[in-house]
Amino acid sequence: MTQANIDLALERNRTFAAAGGQEGAVVFPNLRLYVITCLDPRTDPAHFLGLRLGDAIVVRNAGGRVTREVINDVAFIGQLAENILPDGPLFEVAVIHHNQCGTGALADDTFRRRYAERIGVEESTLRERAVLDPAVTVARDVGRLRSAPAISERVTVSGHVYDVVTGLVETVVPAGGEPDERRPAPEEVRA
Repeated sequence: MTQANIDLALERNRTFAAAGGQEGAVVFPNLRLYVITCLDPRTDPAHFLGLRLGDAIVVRNAGGRVTREVINDVAFIGQLAENILPDGPLFEVAVIHHNQCGTGALADDTFRRRYAERIGVEESTLRERAVLDPAVTVARDVGRLRSAPAISERVTVSGHVYDVVTGLVETVVPAGGEPDERRPAPEEVRA
């Protein structure tokens, strides 16, 4: 790869900056929304949710999975928000998985073994990261967030599935998060 791969993006950045596109952006999201979704280029929430700069915090990783690092990040933003908003709800975390996810390759023994070797982790920790049925995995990840002790009870969590063919997002697990709605802790989240 050469520098030319980013040149068009940098040109677009100069146009963005010259037009003042960054002006008015805020640190705490306008929509009080924290989106966790996949890094797949077909799943950019700025497009499929119509988000503008400053509307939401967006975290993207392989599969849009809730990992220990994601839990820590949500807890960090929650603690910051508690300093700004002493009472009431803080924000909603929307976990969004999608169909045709490339993490399905983690269900293949050969691929999973080679990938585990490449990144230096135990192969057994990777199978559960495969998104084969996004409605199932998003519900599991919502449960992980809702049951994580580090996440403020003032944070609500919802789960959704994005269809890369139709462009529609379907709610699988509605926002909740009242203390009595929190589930018991599921199995430990692995890195």
